[in-house]
Amino acid sequence: MTIDASGDVSIDGVSLRSLPKVSLHDHLDGAIRPATIIELARDAGVDAPAADADGLVAWMLQQTSGGSLESYLEVFRLTTDVTQTREALVRVAREYVEDLAADGVVYGEVRWAPQLHVAGGLSLEDAVDAVREGLEAGEDAASARGHDIRVNQLLSAMRNQDDAVSVARLAVANRGEGVVGFDIAGPEAGYPASGHREAFDYLAENFFPTTVHAGEGDGVESIRSALVDGRAMRLGHGVRLAEDLTIVDRDAEEVRVQFGDVARWVRDREIPLELSPSSNVQTGAIAEWGDQIADHPFDLLYQLGFAVTVNTDNRTMSRTSLTRELALLVEAFGYDLEDIEAFQLNAAAAAFLSVEEREELIEIIGEGFDV
Repeated sequence: MTIDASGDVSIDGVSLRSLPKVSLHDHLDGAIRPATIIELARDAGVDAPAADADGLVAWMLQQTSGGSLESYLEVFRLTTDVTQTREALVRVAREYVEDLAADGVVYGEVRWAPQLHVAGGLSLEDAVDAVREGLEAGEDAASARGHDIRVNQLLSAMRNQDDAVSVARLAVANRGEGVVGFDIAGPEAGYPASGHREAFDYLAENFFPTTVHAGEGDGVESIRSALVDGRAMRLGHGVRLAEDLTIVDRDAEEVRVQFGDVARWVRDREIPLELSPSSNVQTGAIAEWGDQIADHPFDLLYQLGFAVTVNTDNRTMSRTSLTRELALLVEAFGYDLEDIEAFQLNAAAAAFLSVEEREELIEIIGEGFDV
């Protein structure tokens, strides 16, 4: 593995950045360019904790390295404060797509909570429309540069608030208009998916896909609730599912594991895990196993046949990209291009798209990795 001056990584002479990638778990308000945050803060009269982009990045890194999900989430107060107008949402959504395209992403699902962006007078529908406009503008800009990319929206309800039904109805109302799924996010411990059962019932009745943050800030019972109460088709992070695995024996060639009921269900049903290595380290989600990427149970889950996918979670807060996350895994676990392709194929198969669209995406990935 080699790293060039631009930060791109090559494996066997192939650029990771150039390979087609799929992004399933990436928050809009966690992926705003630092320079844009500074400009939007100035325009909105919001006090920023730093005067320039470099200072802001340093502040964010300090805030998000506390080892807990709750301290990590504090940073989002700033990014939501500066995105309370249509113009701001259009801009950050457009730049979001442009940055994904520059990283080689061909399909993405961006999640965000519309109800956190209406303090300036926008309605929930206005906010969704603004993000749609920005995403489409970003896709057009990328296409003009010769890169085809498609990005859809996942609407998130906050698990510590009581408006999940409204967000669920908003998501279903925008089906066919670029909204393809529903999510719950925010502090996990003490706020199980069961607290939003009415919203999940409504979504199930309307055959609308759900992904649920679970197994990040809380353990196996939170994942169980995501599956049973939330009817989760994917698990947002899900890293602490490894707590439901007991290593019986390990040698140089094989690991023998005893599965708990939840882990076996997720593995056997091929329920995708939206793993985010750097973020999982920052939030302490892997604390039971260590505090470095090499300690992450990602490889254990992969070797046991779980449908693992690689994600950034919050590109700005983690100072990362999908290329960087893949490079970190290569460095930690010795993966090759075949492994990296497998992660992208898992993500493509997990996308909230029709069968035909998923097959087309899988074909794009296969052609891109045929190097």
